[in-house]
Amino acid sequence: MDRLKALGRVLPRVAVAVAAGALLGLAFEPHDHPWLTVIAVPLFLAALNGASAKGGFLIGAGFGIAYYAVLVPWLSVIGGDAAIALAVLEGLFYAVFGLFATQVLKLKLWMLWIPCLWVATEFATAAVPFGGFPWGKLAWAFSDESLGKLAAFVGIPGLSFVVAFVGVLLYAVLRPNSGLRLRAVALVAGVAIVFGSSLINLSTQGDGKTVKAAIVQGNVPGKGLEFLGRARTVTRNHLAATLDLEKRVQDGTEMKPDVVIWPENSTDIDPYKDDETRADIEEAVKAVDVPILVGAVTEGPGPNERQTTGIVWDPAGGPGQRYAKRHPVPFGEYIPFRDQLLPYIKRLEMIGAQTAPGKVPGVMSIGDVTYGDIICFELVYDNVISDLIKGGAQVLIVQTNNATYGGTGQPEQQFAITRMRAIETGRTVLIASTSGISGVVRPDGTVEHKSGQFVSDVYVATVPVRDARTLASTLGPWPQWILTGLGLLGIALALVARRRRRTDDGPQTPPAATPSREKVPA
Repeated sequence: MDRLKALGRVLPRVAVAVAAGALLGLAFEPHDHPWLTVIAVPLFLAALNGASAKGGFLIGAGFGIAYYAVLVPWLSVIGGDAAIALAVLEGLFYAVFGLFATQVLKLKLWMLWIPCLWVATEFATAAVPFGGFPWGKLAWAFSDESLGKLAAFVGIPGLSFVVAFVGVLLYAVLRPNSGLRLRAVALVAGVAIVFGSSLINLSTQGDGKTVKAAIVQGNVPGKGLEFLGRARTVTRNHLAATLDLEKRVQDGTEMKPDVVIWPENSTDIDPYKDDETRADIEEAVKAVDVPILVGAVTEGPGPNERQTTGIVWDPAGGPGQRYAKRHPVPFGEYIPFRDQLLPYIKRLEMIGAQTAPGKVPGVMSIGDVTYGDIICFELVYDNVISDLIKGGAQVLIVQTNNATYGGTGQPEQQFAITRMRAIETGRTVLIASTSGISGVVRPDGTVEHKSGQFVSDVYVATVPVRDARTLASTLGPWPQWILTGLGLLGIALALVARRRRRTDDGPQTPPAATPSREKVPA
């Protein structure tokens, strides 16, 4: 009976948390209502405040599952069970957040510890399992807002902290037991952060040097998983689009590029081993007479293995520098515990050979410019981006293939993440997709070009070559480590305080009886 009563008390809180999670999911593309974060965070904290640790676990789970169900419904293209499994898995991280947040909210400095704990939670989602899935960082929602400019100074984890902190400040204003002074300070601080960020101007200029790059989106013959069986058509679509680009150059209606970029999976047939595919690529390269960065799936390095690569194909020397994707997608490009799972989940056979991860960053010198190559989902991993900047990348390239998820909102989310990476690094980002969205993002996150989906699109951009680093690039992972450490410290302090409260509230030992001093009659 007591358990039923406890459950009855926590269920309304879970309902509030589910609503908060759904609101947070709507903050991101394709819905694009970023300021819902400032409503969702305090609503979530309100549901947690005063709950038990066990109740906080359930409340957090409801929040996280609802959040990811709204954020990544596009995974249902693979299967409804996959979308549900991911939402539940990611929801567990927020369940742990909720468990500890119920105790952290009781500390004097809860307004600091809570956003730090949020960063620690995002750090965990970016690490486990199987390399993590950091698709739900608060920072990704702010590519179109002035607050997003702070990423150039504090990085993506630092921006997530700021967004969570603004939500905490609003909660402090609305919290029933907040004093007048606290409410005033929180209100002033929140307004100062939001309006102060609007005064930031980020430079889009280089060091006086520019490069002309052509982004080729050749389109695909179908939508969904079935298009992968039409690899030759995809390659020939990109060949045709490149030949058309050269025709326009010859006609004088288009400037000649210094480099041409084809997307991920512009050939799914190994050009090192297939003569027909190699001939198509060489025809394109000879036509434009400049290097083409080809997105190719190659066989090896081991038996029943493959790699997703970017290959610099030169008109004189043929295939040269090669980058292999470092973060292949689990259950999309490789199968963890393959031998154990394949007999029971036949659908996994569609994945084919295991994708072996690359070992080195995608830093490539083409001409006298150093490029940093990123392949598709790698975009969300901080270490991939940081390694490119440390390696001297002056311009970033994203080779991607979103055809499976076309029209689902996933390409829009990835494009927004790309814009945040441009702001964070202060680099132009060139995006080439098989079917969209391709484009050019300037170093301040503004969009120079954005293609449609499932159309052929070729765009030539003159972009700045930059060597200077943003403060965020200079600091690297330190903000994330420091904020995560502070979040863990907040948990430790909360657990110590909880233990003290239990000791203080425990049963008291009754005082010892005083011996009677009555005189015994003689």
